[in-house]
Amino acid sequence: MAQIAWIIPLLPFAAFVAIGLGARRSAQLSAGLTILGVTGALVLSVLVFVETLSGTRVDQSYPWIPLPGGSAFPVGFQVDPLTVIMLVVASSVSFLVQIYSTGYMHGDKGYARYYANMALFTASMLGLVLANNLLTIYIFWELVGLCSYLLIGHWHERPEAAAAAKKAFLVTRFGDFGFLVGILFLYAHTGTFEFSALIHLAESGGIPDSVMTVGMLLVFCGAVGKSAQFPLHVWLPDAMEGPTPVSALIHAATMVAAGVYLMARTSPILEHSALAMAVVATIGGFTAIFAATMGLVTPDIKRVLAYSTVSQLGYMMLAIGVGATSAGMFHLFNHAFFKALLFLGAGSVIHLVNTNDIFAMGGLQRWRPITYLTMLFASLSLAGIPPFSGFWSKDEILVATANHDTGLYLVAMVTVFLTAFYMFRVIFVTFTGSYRGPHPEHLEEHHEPPAMTIPLLILVVPTIISGLWGSPWLGNAFAVFLEGHPVETVFRPDVAVVSTLLAVAGIGIAWQMYGNGRLTAGAQMTARFAPIYRLLMDRYHLDHLYGWLAGQVMVGIGWLASRFDHAVIDGIVNGIGHVAVAAGRGLRQVQSGQVQTYALLLFVGVLTLALVAAVWR
Repeated sequence: MAQIAWIIPLLPFAAFVAIGLGARRSAQLSAGLTILGVTGALVLSVLVFVETLSGTRVDQSYPWIPLPGGSAFPVGFQVDPLTVIMLVVASSVSFLVQIYSTGYMHGDKGYARYYANMALFTASMLGLVLANNLLTIYIFWELVGLCSYLLIGHWHERPEAAAAAKKAFLVTRFGDFGFLVGILFLYAHTGTFEFSALIHLAESGGIPDSVMTVGMLLVFCGAVGKSAQFPLHVWLPDAMEGPTPVSALIHAATMVAAGVYLMARTSPILEHSALAMAVVATIGGFTAIFAATMGLVTPDIKRVLAYSTVSQLGYMMLAIGVGATSAGMFHLFNHAFFKALLFLGAGSVIHLVNTNDIFAMGGLQRWRPITYLTMLFASLSLAGIPPFSGFWSKDEILVATANHDTGLYLVAMVTVFLTAFYMFRVIFVTFTGSYRGPHPEHLEEHHEPPAMTIPLLILVVPTIISGLWGSPWLGNAFAVFLEGHPVETVFRPDVAVVSTLLAVAGIGIAWQMYGNGRLTAGAQMTARFAPIYRLLMDRYHLDHLYGWLAGQVMVGIGWLASRFDHAVIDGIVNGIGHVAVAAGRGLRQVQSGQVQTYALLLFVGVLTLALVAAVWR
């Protein structure tokens, strides 16, 4: 089965093609084809996963673009533990999101287009994780970026959605440009795109340290853009303008996970550059706490989850930067399920009250009991409360960081407290107390649609138990599977106890400020720290800074380039033309038509040549 794993992305891609060729005329057929294609991809992914458990590995390359000397640019795929983990995560979350979308997107005028783009999005992500070389991964990398643009801007008639789609596309282009330069840089110094060959050269000393450092930092630029790490994180909160199922898929298993996957895939190369490792760890740690602070204040339920995603991705990058790649991937694996659950739960309440503002909600556990319980479990997992899945992977990251860098460890611990506080601020404000929005009588008419609650009930299972796979109770089996050899189980009770107490403290303070609809404490805190509150609400003014850079500096540079083009470049070209015309006009005066004049000029010319010849001799 692993030998034909390349079929996996073709199944949802076939659904995309079928919708484009005519199935789009039927909304239900479009949805059915996408669900069928993703279901097939999920089934094959699980079968390949099971086969890989027995030790099967595949790495196939094929010539694509011929090059002089008989070589060629390659395309190819590989199947190993890292690949199959991502295949199962991407296909399973996508499957549940497609089911959920049948209820959430019902009646949308772009229903068929939505499912076509979702099919292409899933296919692109599956192709990305199967790629066995930098060139192939870059092709799917750009397809993922294109699909995110199309899906974030699904409701393109809304100016906010159109602007968010463009922002996501343009901001990630900065990182993608660095990634492309890194690919070409590494190829220029190694002559290969393939991961296996690059890893072998790195381990054997075939890549100079300077080349390794520069190349991996450029590759990391791509991960910074896709995984929304500082300073290219600004696109992710605005991406919430897209449909909530899109947000769930982007934040849980596809686009933002691609950057972490890329760094995990190249970690055997990265670990040979201490400087590059330090940069990855520092940016990851800073992003984790930086995004968490902004999640403390925003009233938009989806934006809180967006900042949470950025923060958790920072944790994953921190883990890879300190050499704990298996811990980072373990957290990605667990995070995919509980974050998808949180986003789909948020979509359920938004679908009920038609607003994203948590302060216009309240008491919704009465009308959304299943959503409340499942989001409560997901929030406990995100906060790192044992025995939920997030505890085990976050604890592993904290232990690895504590053994590597005390400063980053303290940053990660503070982030644990902030995470618990902002997530339970959402839970308490949204579900406890009394309803604060308009028309409470209309809520009685709405019930939790099965198409939306069934995915929540399915996702709550891995939210609770998936962490056991990598727990010390099972000998850290996740890391053993990923690494392919026995891994020493490291469990520090002091780290686990401190992180749990910090999370409980965050939950407790959130209850005191917002529990049972008590919003006055939160309002008083906001008033007391008004300058800090405004700073966080304004996202540290980074969006304003980037807007100024784009609107003033970049436009100014463009204006100067335009003036230089007109005044200098055009001036030189036009000047040459004027000189040529003037010379022609002068020569035209000589062409008088008088034979005696021509004879005189001929005589003068011959005489001049004779004099020159005589002097030269």
